[in-house]
Parts: sequence; C-alpha cells; structure tokens
Amino acid sequence: MRGVCVYIGIGSNLDNPQNQVTSAIHELAQIPAIQQITASPLYSSTPMGPQDQPDYVNAVVEIHTTLEPLELLDQLQQIEAEHGRIRTTFRWGARTLDLDILLYGEEIINLARLEVPHPGLHERAFVLYPLYEINPNLSIPGRGKLDELLEKCPADELKKIII
Repeated sequence: MRGVCVYIGIGSNLDNPQNQVTSAIHELAQIPAIQQITASPLYSSTPMGPQDQPDYVNAVVEIHTTLEPLELLDQLQQIEAEHGRIRTTFRWGARTLDLDILLYGEEIINLARLEVPHPGLHERAFVLYPLYEINPNLSIPGRGKLDELLEKCPADELKKIII
C-alpha cells in the first residue's frame, strides 16, 4: 500500500501542548491505513486571533494513506476528541489539539466539511516553515512553490523547539 501523500498540520496550546502534539504524531502512526509518517520539528508560535491565550506548539507531518479525504478527516477529529478537543463556533480559540489536512496529494477539495489546500496555509509561518523542513521542493496547488511562499511569509515570532 503506497496511497496518497498527505500533509497534516498539528497544533496545541492547552494541557501540555508539546506532549499533545507528540502524542498525536504517535497516534497517527497507529492508524492501519497510514504508512510512512515523517514529522517536522516542533515550533512555538504566538496565537492567531485573540492574544489572551498561551502560545501554540505546531508541527507538520507527511503521511501516505489509502483513506479517502473525509475518512481521514473523521480519523483526525476522533483523535482531537480523544485529546479533549471541544468544537465551538469560536474561531482561533485555545485548544488541546488541532489536526488539519493541509494537502491531499495534488487534489483541490471544496466540500462543506473540508477545504484542501487548507485555506490560509500560504500565509501561516507556523505551517509553511515546518512543511519546508519536510519537503522544500513542494508546490501548493493553486498557490505556487513553497520556497516562494516562504519569501512572502516572515518567521516573526516562530521559534523552533529544541528537544
């Protein structure tokens, strides 16, 4: 089984965020339909939206899976729920775990539950820099080459976490 190459963004800023992110990476590797998982280093970033919340720990993983996009989304949301994630209509709030499908092969997906490439991916340093560490030659469908996107997206408050 080779499957499709998928990139997943991971973030947390509650309940020991570094542990939440590393635990999620291990849990992704346990899903039978996922093979060959590669994880970026962890990064610390200031929150998007309201600033009265803790900084985030972020990473990106590359996986190969035979799961269809919505099947994968269901698996990711189950992992979030197991980590105590409570979904609200409030955007950019604090959370124990956030798992986002950033890219699903070369596909462009526009469904009620899922948009790929992830909207905003091309503007978010906490996604672009970890993604670059995994695959610097990547091209984002509809957005262009990753290295060109990085030139327009300064690292600012982004800091690599040395473990």
